[in-house]
Amino acid sequence: MMPIKNLLLLVFCVSNITIFAQQHYILALSKGEQKLVVIDYTTLDVIKKIPVGDDPHEIVTSSNGTKAYVSIPLMNAGGHEINVINLKTLEPEQSIDTRPFTIPHGLVFRNDSLWYTAQGSKNVVIYDLKQNRPVKALGTGQEFTHLIYLTKDGKTFYTTNVESGTLSIYENKEIPPYMPPTGVLPTGAKPRNEWRQTLVDIGLGAEGFDVSPDEKELWTVRPDGKIVIVDLEKEEIKYEINTSVQGLHRLKITADGKTVCIVSVKTGDLLFYNRKTLQLEKQMQVGQGAGIYIDNDNRMFISCTPNNYVSVLDLLTRQEIKRLPIQRPDGITSVTIAK
Repeated sequence: MMPIKNLLLLVFCVSNITIFAQQHYILALSKGEQKLVVIDYTTLDVIKKIPVGDDPHEIVTSSNGTKAYVSIPLMNAGGHEINVINLKTLEPEQSIDTRPFTIPHGLVFRNDSLWYTAQGSKNVVIYDLKQNRPVKALGTGQEFTHLIYLTKDGKTFYTTNVESGTLSIYENKEIPPYMPPTGVLPTGAKPRNEWRQTLVDIGLGAEGFDVSPDEKELWTVRPDGKIVIVDLEKEEIKYEINTSVQGLHRLKITADGKTVCIVSVKTGDLLFYNRKTLQLEKQMQVGQGAGIYIDNDNRMFISCTPNNYVSVLDLLTRQEIKRLPIQRPDGITSVTIAK
């Protein structure tokens, strides 16, 4: 018989394993069902479907994995909601009302703040989740401000303005003191930090984009089949590539920075481009791709919205390994939740 002391130690260890066990999910939005589909990360089996608002588009999770945020643009109705999902209970919580900023779409979570594009208001908004209020709105002055990328240091963000055909580069930088018309600086005048915007003309319809791991290069695509590569240090276009594939929509750069994966929502093509040589390495059919997500296990998930499935590919073999039936899927990500 096991001694009582050892038995108590075993119980303690088992309890700790239970307490610190983790849940790992793939999260995919279904526009058709108006649900957040929770999928087992390993088996890819559906665990639960959580109600969200009409026409959900993008999803991000908090840094601790306990909350998911889902944008509900409702473009024709001036949408003003971001749904909040509790990922520990897998239940919806109270939504964020974004008014007066309308048609929220692109999302980034950083340091207890939610950054989102507000297409209807031509803004990028920083929402403080602890204060439950917006703390800053940065206007683009552009039409259809859509997706957003925030740099690692939080001092620069990029957003595509689809109908204006521009890329906003917004930087928080030090500005010298304002020189008044007298030509003499007031006593005590000091530099200040402000957000300043630079616009780069990338062409009408450019929507999906990604930034290289070193944050020196941005790739975007247009429906006319063009790839546009922006030098982020010089803030100018350095290359354009004509793929001759219509309907290019979204893309992702692999974690090693070597490959750019691009989908067409019109033709169903998936293109693999070598980021260094700028050459096409492979072209295959997977379905009319919209959202793209790459996990930490070299799997790529492509939301084929018109086809009602998510295509799952092994990036090492560049072969499709599974199709997940989801009605009109869009935004997709993964999350690890400590229990």
